[in-house]
Amino acid sequence: MSTAQDVTRREAIAQYRLIGEPSEPDLQGLVELAATVCQVPTAVINIIDDRMQHQVAAVGVLASSCARQDSMCAAVISDPRRVVVADARVDDRFATSPFVTGEIARTRFYASSPLITPAGVAIGTLCVFDTEVGELSDAAARGLDLLASQVIDVLELRRVQRELLRSNAQLENFATQVSHDLRNPLTALAGFLELAADSPEMGGAPRAARSLARAEAAAARMSTMVTDLLDFARMGGTRPRFAEVDIADTVDAVLEDLDGAIVQTGAEVTVDASSFVRGDDTLLRVLLQNLIANAVKFTLAAERTPRIRVGVETLPDGWRITVDDNGDPVDPALRERVFEPMQRAHGAEVQGIGIGLATCRRIVEAHGGTIGLDASPAGGTRAWFVLPAGA
Repeated sequence: MSTAQDVTRREAIAQYRLIGEPSEPDLQGLVELAATVCQVPTAVINIIDDRMQHQVAAVGVLASSCARQDSMCAAVISDPRRVVVADARVDDRFATSPFVTGEIARTRFYASSPLITPAGVAIGTLCVFDTEVGELSDAAARGLDLLASQVIDVLELRRVQRELLRSNAQLENFATQVSHDLRNPLTALAGFLELAADSPEMGGAPRAARSLARAEAAAARMSTMVTDLLDFARMGGTRPRFAEVDIADTVDAVLEDLDGAIVQTGAEVTVDASSFVRGDDTLLRVLLQNLIANAVKFTLAAERTPRIRVGVETLPDGWRITVDDNGDPVDPALRERVFEPMQRAHGAEVQGIGIGLATCRRIVEAHGGTIGLDASPAGGTRAWFVLPAGA
C-alpha cells in the first residue's frame, strides 16, 4: 500500500515527465561527469516511485527499470542524505540486494546523493558504483552532491519551460478569442458611425458631426488596441524560423505597410546600409514596423517633421540595428521601464497603450538578442537591438 510520502513523491515525479521518455542530453552529460569525478565506471540517475526504480540516464550500464524492492537506492531514499559504502556485501541495507548478490549485478562500491526538489521531496538519487571495493574522497563526495543539485536544476528548468509554453499557448488562445469577440461589435460600431457621419443630416449639425468623428477615432483606437494585445500574446510563444534576412528589403516592406502614415506626415525614412542578418523575416518585420512607427509618432509629438534613419552595424559576433529619430529623447529614467507592458514614455497626446516596445523585446529575446533605447545623434531617440550571429 502506498504511503502519503509515496503519493507526494509520485506527484512530484510526474511534474518532470521523465518516465518512459528518451534520456535528456543534459542529464546524460551529468552522469558521465559523475562517473569521472568519482572515478568509477558506472553512474545512473535513479527516479524512484512507489513501485519502480527508473534509470533515466546512465553510463556504464544500459538504462532500465526494476522493482522498487530490488533497488539499492530505494533502501536509503527515506533518509535522504549522501550514502557512501566501500563494500555493499557487508552493509545490512544492501547485502541481500540482487544488485549485490549477482542476480542482477555484483556491486561492491556504492555511493549516492539524493535528488531533492525545491519543495523538499526526494524523488531519487544520483548514484555511482563499481564492481570493485572502493572509496570516495571528500572532494569527489562534494562533487557528487553538487552534480545531484544540478540534476534537479535541469529538471526544474525543463518543467518551467513546459509551463511557460503551455501558459503562452493559453494566453494566445485567450487573446485570439477575445480579439474575435471584440472585433465583431467594433466593426459593426465603426460601420454605423461611418454611415451616420456620411448622412446628409450631419451637414447641418456640426456639433453632432464632431461627436461622431470623436466616436470614430475612439473605435479606431480600440481596434488598434485589440490588434496590439493579440500581437503581444502571440509573440510570447513564437519560435523564430531563422534565415538570411536583408534588413533593407525588410524596411522597404515595412514602409509599404506604413505608407499612409508616412505620406500624411511627410516623414522621411532612410536605410543607411544594406546587410544580411540571421533572423526570422516575419518577426523582424513586426519589430522594425513597431520601431519605425514609434519614431514617426513620437517625432510628430515633438512638433517636428520626422526624419528617421535605420542603420546596420556588423559586429564580430552579430549585428546591431539602430532606428534614429529627430524627436525628443526618452528620459533615461524611463528607457528600461518602457519595455514593460502598458508602460509609456509619453502622455495621452500620443496614441497607444504601451504594448509595442514590449512586443519588440519579446521578438528580440526570442532571437537571443538584446534591445534598448539611447539618445540619438539626430537629437531624438535611438532604438537599437543586437542579433547574435550564432542564434
